[in-house]
Amino acid sequence: MASIVKKGLFIFLVSFAVISGGSNAKAFTNQVIQRGAVGDDVIELQARLQNIGYYRGRIDGVFGWGTYWALRNFQKAYRLPIDGLAGTTTKNKLADASNFNRAFVHEQIRKGNEFTYYGGTPIEKQIKTKPAGAKKRAPKSPGRKVNKAATNSPAGFSQNDIQLLANAVYGESRGEPYIGQVAVAAVILNRLESPVFPHSVSGVIFEPGAFTAVADGQIWLTPNERAKEAVIDAINGWDPTGNALYYFNPDTATSKWIWSRPQIKKIGKHIFCE
Repeated sequence: MASIVKKGLFIFLVSFAVISGGSNAKAFTNQVIQRGAVGDDVIELQARLQNIGYYRGRIDGVFGWGTYWALRNFQKAYRLPIDGLAGTTTKNKLADASNFNRAFVHEQIRKGNEFTYYGGTPIEKQIKTKPAGAKKRAPKSPGRKVNKAATNSPAGFSQNDIQLLANAVYGESRGEPYIGQVAVAAVILNRLESPVFPHSVSGVIFEPGAFTAVADGQIWLTPNERAKEAVIDAINGWDPTGNALYYFNPDTATSKWIWSRPQIKKIGKHIFCE
């Protein structure tokens, strides 16, 4: 009788381990995972970060800017060195804090399904099955060179959107520190999500009276790579403004209305407001 009970308990424990998918015994390989990396380690990194709410993008095995900022936010929250690199300490902490069902995640990628991997939600409810006959995305090989521009162009924004955003950032803030340029891009993106502003990049930027660079023609200056990088960082979640909708230069602003807005913080020469 005792042997039957033990056997039943063993089967239960094994079954539970398989269902939970939470084994961290062989988490990651020994490599330091960094931006530009591709492959299984990146898939696991993205899935684990999404599992605990830090990563909201597609789990695709490409370490782009979205993964980078999600990793930095995780490092900050867990009081780790904030460098955007997944080294041994960061990987161990992430493995301890998260769950990773390797079989589930890789199956969805192999089938070309749209899916997420958030903790607290049954995984079977996080799958959007790809229609029969639809083309599957070619799997990414760890040895394959990834086009940086394609990797860093987030879904939902066209190349024209990104170019126009870069023009606006360059025209408005090219003399600002990098964080100040990201902040300007973030304000434009925050307006996209607000019901009181137009719902397109061009609509927000060219709204009458919205931006000085449009009024004085500096919007048409050719942006540098730094401005483009600031746009990508903002699109991928970096908002140093704290959800600001407005900003102004206190040395030149004459509008009483803008001074009446609740102020959040100052970055460079600009004050950012609600």
